[in-house]
Amino acid sequence: MRLFVAIDLPADLAADVAAAQRRFGDAPGLRLTDPEQAHVTLKFLGAVDDDAVDGVERAVERAADDAAVEPFEATVGGFGVFPSLDYISVVWTGIRQGTAELTRLHEHVERRTTDLGFEPEAHTFTPHVTLARMDDARGKRAVQGVVREEDPTIGSFRVDEVRLKRSELTPDGPAYSTVATVLL
Repeated sequence: MRLFVAIDLPADLAADVAAAQRRFGDAPGLRLTDPEQAHVTLKFLGAVDDDAVDGVERAVERAADDAAVEPFEATVGGFGVFPSLDYISVVWTGIRQGTAELTRLHEHVERRTTDLGFEPEAHTFTPHVTLARMDDARGKRAVQGVVREEDPTIGSFRVDEVRLKRSELTPDGPAYSTVATVLL
């Protein structure tokens, strides 16, 4: 099964995430994510054998303990893209408050999962919530304009748990379910 480690946004922020997505209008080539499934990915693990899931769960528990992060407030806002404004593949909203705590959690999850044999991240961790993916460049200028000109605050929420999530690819997009929850 495909797994990742994440912080889920609460359901009451889904409408705010959807409102942020609407700022991009109907930019061609832009595929929006499901605001009901909004999350901050701490580590994407990819395909994991069923018999290894318990070990991954224990690694996430140890990582949360190692990080020693107490429950905290996170604020979501602003817009950004990966990898750059010249070549956009992902449109996101960032984390304005709570970045240090999320980064510490990421670093410990990264350490514990690489100890299990998972590949280390090839890029610097940027805590974010994916809003859309660009399938092609037709809407690039529209997206660039919004990212350059708008700086909304999406909302705030309390982070008090880390989740090991399953990602199942479906014809309608990915469907996520929680495999395990680790309290902070």
